[in-house]
Amino acid sequence: MRKLLLLLALCLAGAAGLAAAANAEPRYTVVKIDLRSERLELFLRDDSGAPFKRLDRLEAWLAARNRQLVFAMNAGMYHADFSPVGLLVQEGRELSPLNLAAGTGNFFLKPNGVFLVSEAGARVVESSEYAALPKEGVRLATQSGPLLLRRGVVHPAFIPDSDSRKIRNGVGVSGHTAIFVISEQPVNFYEFALYFRDVLHCRDALYLDGTVSALHSLALRRSDFTRELGPILGVAVP
Repeated sequence: MRKLLLLLALCLAGAAGLAAAANAEPRYTVVKIDLRSERLELFLRDDSGAPFKRLDRLEAWLAARNRQLVFAMNAGMYHADFSPVGLLVQEGRELSPLNLAAGTGNFFLKPNGVFLVSEAGARVVESSEYAALPKEGVRLATQSGPLLLRRGVVHPAFIPDSDSRKIRNGVGVSGHTAIFVISEQPVNFYEFALYFRDVLHCRDALYLDGTVSALHSLALRRSDFTRELGPILGVAVP
């Protein structure tokens, strides 16, 4: 746990320093999870089948089971009943299928993608590529959209000077490390993708959501509430 707390603090300091040089105040908070030593989990519903909806409710549920939530972030888009729009794999079980349908809204802005954790580490892949992957060993997965980066290339639909600015969050990968980012100021998709590529040096990154974006961090003494959430990614310790 102390290792994770130190890593969270160092990541925040690094992100703040980089952003402050250009903007006089931090634009992003970054949390890196080393999956070789920290166990990332997906949460959606409690034992009764009710969705958690809030980070503090998940925190309380875990506390009742003698576990402490040290990190959490909303994990992708969801329907009105809080069920995921696309794929959700929890502890190796597929709870919601891959969604390759066409539609409107950010989720369906193709290419969209899947963040997954397997025995080989973390990956962000394009959704149709996930369909072709062997599923053995995939412990968790969540689908969202659009992809921010695919093999180092920014999503072709992103507009550099777009005035569509929101608080946004996403996830990138680097080796065995999952890199979670939440913007502290409204940003557009293009700016967000460039931060993952040019500052964090990710080749693949996935947008998780905007407006509802929320972060829980024990190290930062922070637990956001914006709106009620669907799936939640988190790290909890005994």
